[in-house]
This record gives sequence, structure tokens and C-alpha cells, in this order.
Amino acid sequence: MSFCFNFDVPAQTTNPDDVDGNGLQNGKKNSASASTQDNAKPAEPVKEAKEHLPPSDPQFLLMDSVPETVTIGTLPPLHFLNETVFEKTASEREDGEKILSRTAEKKSDLIPGVYEGGLKVWECTYDLLELIEKDGETFGGKAVLDLGCGAGLLGILALKRGARHVHFQDYNSTVIEQLTVPNVILNCQEDDDIESEDDKEGRGKGKIPVEDGSKKKLQEKQEVKDVSPPPKKRALDLSQHPLLAKCRFFSGDWSTFLALVLERGPQTKYDIIFTSETIYNTAYYPALHATLHKLLAPDGLVYLATKSHYFGVGGGLHLFETFVEEKGIFSVDHLWDGEEGLQRHVVVLRFKMPTDT
Repeated sequence: MSFCFNFDVPAQTTNPDDVDGNGLQNGKKNSASASTQDNAKPAEPVKEAKEHLPPSDPQFLLMDSVPETVTIGTLPPLHFLNETVFEKTASEREDGEKILSRTAEKKSDLIPGVYEGGLKVWECTYDLLELIEKDGETFGGKAVLDLGCGAGLLGILALKRGARHVHFQDYNSTVIEQLTVPNVILNCQEDDDIESEDDKEGRGKGKIPVEDGSKKKLQEKQEVKDVSPPPKKRALDLSQHPLLAKCRFFSGDWSTFLALVLERGPQTKYDIIFTSETIYNTAYYPALHATLHKLLAPDGLVYLATKSHYFGVGGGLHLFETFVEEKGIFSVDHLWDGEEGLQRHVVVLRFKMPTDT
């Protein structure tokens, strides 16, 4: 995977005094607040939110796909469509927003208000995955929101580790339809393969634990010939997969997404909200903060993975922490701070207790 920050940003969103990042990183709180207020509105009109239903025949989304797998420690393997292949086949994909052609034309990873970077798996997502692996979070029975999900790896991990339900949200409908949903299906398909090979007696080849004195070891099951189900049956099985049934998919601006979710009832609350590399533009802070405020459960946690500063865009952790502090709703605690290169961080937001205010 390649990681770059080639942003196509209107000139007015960048403060020339802070091109090197020092002004934003080391400035006082009042200057940080002023910078946030200066970018109070996004560069483009907001994008109306909508819900996306998985296709009745999801297998076609994986045709000619080239999956990539990331495995971190004891975490289950996470599969996602290869980024390079995805970009090279852009002209063959459905894209009502035309973001695939526009990003290729502009050679840009972000076009504010048009394309918000969801086609790439950014570095901080891996930082958060590593932290989850270290802490041993299993998500059993929890409601999870992957906000600004892109490829959806964080939500997919929660899904595979026992979450009650997982909702995925990205700005672009093309990202949801062409990347997030296929990635969820790809991981559901793998679970089907494991079940058919490992869990069904006398079928496939896999590994099972067997007792050997006081120790357990893995013993290869004897391979037995078996006829694979026909493609149509396979597709039907995936469309009714229990993991897929736990998922909902949304696109749109955060403000309209929040309104859409609240229309379904105020009881919609999430125990865990993941959001990675989403605070690069201070113009989006009000909508992001409002979404977290309204949708997080009282005892819930927001896991935010981010870089210290996003050059050329103007946002970063210092500015966001200042914004959150001024709102007085959440406390922010650092869980991990990287020291090498452009510093990266994982922080957790939780509602302030009465004694905290």
C-alpha cells in the first residue's frame, strides 16, 4: 500500500502563515479557535445522506476482484479490495458521483466536498487496529459505528469479533457501494469458507484442536472430496449471511447522516464509534462533533486515529482537541502517540462526568 497526501484543496482553506505546520501545532488556543471558525463552512454544499442496501446477488461485486489481506497479531485476517487494481479498473465500475475519474484526472487523494479520501486505507487505521489487538477488545454484543469508514476495516473487525450490529458511513456513495460493501461481503465469504472446511464434519480441509496429554495441538483433518455449491446458491447464501444482516451502510455529509439516523428514533446510540483520519479539515469539526455528541451512548467510547497535522489542509489533533475542549462535552485521553516521522496518535473521547466540568 502507498500512503501519500496529494490534496486538491481550494486556496482559501489553507492559511499561508501555517504552511510548515508550526503555527498550528504550537499556537495558542485562541489562534486555534480562530482558525477553526475561519473555516466554518465546507468548500462545497453538503451531500444528502442515504442508506445503501446490499445487493440481492452480492457475488457479482467480487467478480475479477483482487483481495488483499492484513493480519495483525491475534486479530482475525481482514480482507479488502486491492487499491491499485481498484483504481486501474475505475472505468469499468459504476460511479454516479464520477469521483473515480475525477481523482484520476486530478491525481488527488482528496477533493473537498466531492471526494473525501475513502478509496484508500490510510496509515492511522493500522495504528488503531494494532491498539485494538494489544488491548484485546472483542466487541461482544456492542453497537458499533465506523464513521468515515472507507474500506471499513475497523467495522469489519468489530463484526468478526462479536458486535451486535455495525453501521458503516462514508461521505461518498461510490465508496460505500464499490468498496465498503464488497469488503464486508469478502469477509463474510471467508467465514463461509472456514465453516464449510473446518466446522462441518467430514468436509474440506482445516485444523482442529485435539488433546495430547495435557497439551493441545493442531491436527490436520483428512481431506474428503466434496462438491462445492453452485454459484447461484452461494450468492443467495451470502445475501442472507448472518454477519451481513448485522450491517447497515450510509453515505452523505455528517450533518445529513445524523439527521437521517435520528429520524429512525432517538434510541439509536453506539457503544463504540471508530473514526480514522477524519479531522484533516477544520471546516468539518462542527458536524463531526455534533454527530459524536448525538449518537454516542452515555458510557460509549469514540476511538479517533489521526496525524498531528495535515499539511495543505490545515486540520490536526491540536486544533481538534481545542475545539472539543471549548465545547465542553467530551474529555480526550491519549492512548498511543507515535514518535517517528509525522507524528500519529490514537485518542479516546468519552462524555465528561459532572466532576470533570
